[in-house]
Amino acid sequence: MAERGFDSGFATRRLPVRDRVIVLSGLAAAATLAWIYLLNMSWGMEHMDAGAVMLIMPRMTDWGAIDLLLVLAMWAIMMAAMMLPSIVPMVLSFAFLSRQRRAQRLPYAHTSVFVLGYLAVWSGFSLLATLAQWGLLEARLVTPMMVSATPLLAGALLIVAGVFQLTPLKHACLSKCASPLGFLLNEWRDGSVGAWIMGFRHGAYCVGCCGALMALLFVFGVMNVLWVAALSIYVMLEKMLPQARWLPFAEGLLLVGWGVAVATTG
Repeated sequence: MAERGFDSGFATRRLPVRDRVIVLSGLAAAATLAWIYLLNMSWGMEHMDAGAVMLIMPRMTDWGAIDLLLVLAMWAIMMAAMMLPSIVPMVLSFAFLSRQRRAQRLPYAHTSVFVLGYLAVWSGFSLLATLAQWGLLEARLVTPMMVSATPLLAGALLIVAGVFQLTPLKHACLSKCASPLGFLLNEWRDGSVGAWIMGFRHGAYCVGCCGALMALLFVFGVMNVLWVAALSIYVMLEKMLPQARWLPFAEGLLLVGWGVAVATTG
């Protein structure tokens, strides 16, 4: 694919400073609010008897409709907190191309729609994660504190995530995420609907690339902010260092070895 040779850094440097500041400020504000929510939720889980945070905490067991909605919101906001920093090069590249193709208009509106399309896919993933957590909780395979209750489940999730890191599907999806201009030039569609479709398609590739890693939150703790931050940083490194092709391979081997150790010694 010839377009993959384009440097997204070149695109962002050519983007007017005002546009760059507005786009980055919007992403930073959204990510910051999401992280504030996560930190408050984490604090609330450690202080179950205090604070207004308890109003947005699900019950420990026997979830009802409200609890499912609260957990869905938790997953959706957590995915936004984790993934928004990793799409900065893609969003800036989109803003640049939007500016180039419609020079008489500001790119902010279509850029916002692109991000919303991206987050829509992760919201769908969050729904699946919510249902999975509900099922695991009912089966007593995860604790009410949202951590794996059995070494076999923890080991299996680590092994599955590790094996997926080594598959062609992982690398195909990662190549789309790590080549912003290549993706956009091949997928470009005009208008707000086109921006949403492009964001949605990019989100689908991103879920294909990183979804298995998100399942590790059932191992480390769904609201363990240190592991949430660690996974977020790793995802950024995968996307922003496309030349480090060894990184997913090394991570895959590490996770498989870790999973085997947990399952056999736990």
